[in-house]
Amino acid sequence: MSEIVDYSPVPVLLVSPSNRIQRASIALLEAWGHSRDQLLDRDLFVALYEGSPTERFDRIPLVYVIETAVASRAVRFCHAAYVVDGVSWTARVIPIHQGDELLWLIFEWQKAEININGTDGEILQSWLPIDDAFHILVQAVEDYAIFLLDTRGNVVTWNPGAQSIKGYKGEEVLGKHFSIFYGSDDIQSHKPEKALEICLREGRVEEEGWRYRKDGTLFWANVVITPVYKNNVLIGFAKVTHNLTERKEAERQLIAAYDETAKLKSDFLANISHEIRNPMHGMLSACALLLDSGLTEKQLEMANLIGESGRVLYQIINSILDYSKLEAHNLSINNDKIDFASVITSVVRSCQATLRLGVSLRLLLAPDLPKWANGDALRCRQITENLVGNAAKFTESGVIQVSVSLLAQDAATYTILSEVADTGPGVSKEDSKRLFRPFTQLDTTHQKRHQGTGLGLSIAKALAELMGGDIGYKPNPEPQGSIFWFTVKLEKFDTIQQIRPAIEQPQATHGDDPGTHLAQLMQIAPTARILAAEDNIINQKVLVGILNVLKFQYITIVSDGAQAVSVLSAAPDAFDLILMDISMPVMNGYEATVQLRNAGVRVPIIAMTAYALKGDMEHCLEQGVDDHVAKPVDRELLAEKLLKWLKSQSVGHGAVVQLLLDQGADKEAKNAYRRMPLYVAGAEGHQAVAQLLLDQGANKEAEDEFGSTLLDSAARGVVRLLLHYGADKEAKNGYGRTSLHVAAGAGHGTVARLLVDEGADKEVW
Repeated sequence: MSEIVDYSPVPVLLVSPSNRIQRASIALLEAWGHSRDQLLDRDLFVALYEGSPTERFDRIPLVYVIETAVASRAVRFCHAAYVVDGVSWTARVIPIHQGDELLWLIFEWQKAEININGTDGEILQSWLPIDDAFHILVQAVEDYAIFLLDTRGNVVTWNPGAQSIKGYKGEEVLGKHFSIFYGSDDIQSHKPEKALEICLREGRVEEEGWRYRKDGTLFWANVVITPVYKNNVLIGFAKVTHNLTERKEAERQLIAAYDETAKLKSDFLANISHEIRNPMHGMLSACALLLDSGLTEKQLEMANLIGESGRVLYQIINSILDYSKLEAHNLSINNDKIDFASVITSVVRSCQATLRLGVSLRLLLAPDLPKWANGDALRCRQITENLVGNAAKFTESGVIQVSVSLLAQDAATYTILSEVADTGPGVSKEDSKRLFRPFTQLDTTHQKRHQGTGLGLSIAKALAELMGGDIGYKPNPEPQGSIFWFTVKLEKFDTIQQIRPAIEQPQATHGDDPGTHLAQLMQIAPTARILAAEDNIINQKVLVGILNVLKFQYITIVSDGAQAVSVLSAAPDAFDLILMDISMPVMNGYEATVQLRNAGVRVPIIAMTAYALKGDMEHCLEQGVDDHVAKPVDRELLAEKLLKWLKSQSVGHGAVVQLLLDQGADKEAKNAYRRMPLYVAGAEGHQAVAQLLLDQGANKEAEDEFGSTLLDSAARGVVRLLLHYGADKEAKNGYGRTSLHVAAGAGHGTVARLLVDEGADKEVW
């Protein structure tokens, strides 16, 4: 084989399967002017292309031809595969196999001024003759840049369209590499050569992107590159470029218009939500107060009708807002600790009152349901309420059964299956296909028996999918009716990472008994001082009524944010909690909150807003608000929030108060102490304690220390007197928790340190 190659009259290279040159014929060495040392045992592509300014592009056609020759076990040609001394050489690639093993690659070389006949391989003619008609056609096109590249990517033809679009004259670009049309980022990422590689592999490549004109300006181009073959030999590439800058600008304007429309829609929904929710808050809250006012039976019936109609309207508004948020992909899912079984139980309990006579509602909970998981309790409840509510609406007799089971679990999640089976009329096969479409109701417009927007099931479907689950329908085989089911994925609860410290206040969870919260709040409410900022006169009266029902006595009302700032600037320690409406004249709730926080006021602020779109809560928190309730205000939810923030402050001082009571302090004195701003280590409150302790026989030394205006002395007196009267470790730690909201931090910070010195658990701080 070696001698055959060496003495072949044709320029030949013998190459190993790993692309190492093993032999070179004398004819090749003479034709190329190389020595054997320049070629033997070198990588084929390094030997041929090293040092070429277009090295990355030069090798692309030959790599492709070698791959296709080996794969097809047939001879393949690579036109102008190598250039030496200005002469292009075409390679005839011959793979040599033994069975499935590739033994050798033989490369026979011919000068490229001549081409290959596809039938017998004879040398025939010029490499690229262009038909006159085709040439005339290409030259007549001015809207498209149409030109040809050789196998290495150099421009070999140029039409008027190319000159018009790219700005180059033919003499300026012919022979130049086509990468001059790309930006530096594209060249660094090897985009031009990748385009040719894809073109050879897939037969064409099409892309859109920014391209450069001669003057450096950019235009948005659609580019199509295809390989050009003659008699199965690759002789170059055809490239067609279309200037789409105007279309790109039109698209940009459409997107901008769409974004503006979406913003206008969002603003409209926010405003209409606010305008509807504000009077609805007044109506529903006033109705709730009216129901508690000792009405006659007839009056009670009318008030209930008003309340029920208002709640239906409220549900319709919420459905429309939810659908709008889902349609705009603006509805997010929370991931909080929930007890899924308690959520479902609460829904079933609340739906009992909606059942017709003769209908029973059952709940079956699988014993292997997880107690705790992470998920969105509100959205799980919303789906369940919709399905159970529909079952109650359509079932006139029989049984509704809610079943909840653990469908699957993996290392990170539980998949929970909930089914609602009823004995109602069922759903026809045809109607079942459109159950989950928006605005779909099975009643006709003129024969409507049931209320609703037709959005409930479509919203439930979207929510289930957002929570990693699904929803569906199937007929109830026994004896008739429907079974609606849904699944959700809940993250497993990490008890190690999420256990709360012993000092943290218990948070209300969905499913807790609201009566317990109410009782706890009513113990705190009589001495708590509330500042409410609300501009609407009706809402002011309603809010005062709700707070009075909850046993609050010290309530101050202001009509805008500026008044709230003024009141708190004059007496920053005069209130225990602020209820802040957001949309108010003169100064809105956001601006007022920012000013208060910047002034150092750390009183808890609960925002009350009729805006109910995505981002409202997040925006409230960003401005310094501690919590948020939406209008119409749910009385139980408001009570829960008030308890959360008032209790978090009162627990430490409550320990002091309880000790005072244990020592016989009367109720009036106790209230005097509790009216003290709970987070301020000032003289007024501590003097009240000092006087009470003195009345109970505290020694003079302790009184002097406590009554001192120096904060350190006052704090030391509190600690010692607590210890003197037998305060246990939990009481000490409980007192220390008040330091979490400190406005004048030195006093309580000192209390904290002294408690630690006296043996309180250091982790509390």
